[in-house]
Amino acid sequence: MSTDNTSTLKSYVDSATGAVQNAVGSIIGSNGDQIEGQAKKDKAQAEYDASHATAKLPGFTASSSGAVTKDHPDRNAGSYNQTAGAAKEFVGGVLGNESLKQSGREQNLQGQEQEAKGQINDYVSGAADRAAGTLGSGLAGLTGDRVKQAEYQNQHDTGKTQQRGAEHDIVKQAEAKQ
Repeated sequence: MSTDNTSTLKSYVDSATGAVQNAVGSIIGSNGDQIEGQAKKDKAQAEYDASHATAKLPGFTASSSGAVTKDHPDRNAGSYNQTAGAAKEFVGGVLGNESLKQSGREQNLQGQEQEAKGQINDYVSGAADRAAGTLGSGLAGLTGDRVKQAEYQNQHDTGKTQQRGAEHDIVKQAEAKQ
């Protein structure tokens, strides 16, 4: 678990603060405020990038927080069925076997649906863990329970990693279709 809690929301707030400080510096002619404002905007961009940093490996996602999550089984099985279906479709086309070609097409489509189902599951459960972890960590912080706060922060980080892994695959598939 990371002690440097990168947050997309925090990066937006810091970027806006930096932009305002930069603009005020421009209006009143303060180079110091302009430089500080730009530094805040640059830091916000780094926070945003760190918040979205993930490494997507087959079946797993790792994030800058140190969390590692395993993909929902439907994601891997769906990917396999797409590959096997495409191979059947190709072989059926080469051999002129319409039945094999159609069977491959169907398996490929079923695999796409299965993978999408797994991605949705990972995305939704990741978002739920992020929300529960954030809320729990905040409440534990208010009560001073550092152990519970760390547990909830871990839940948040794991959920965020799971959600980012699903996002990564969804975006990659959308780009491939363009």
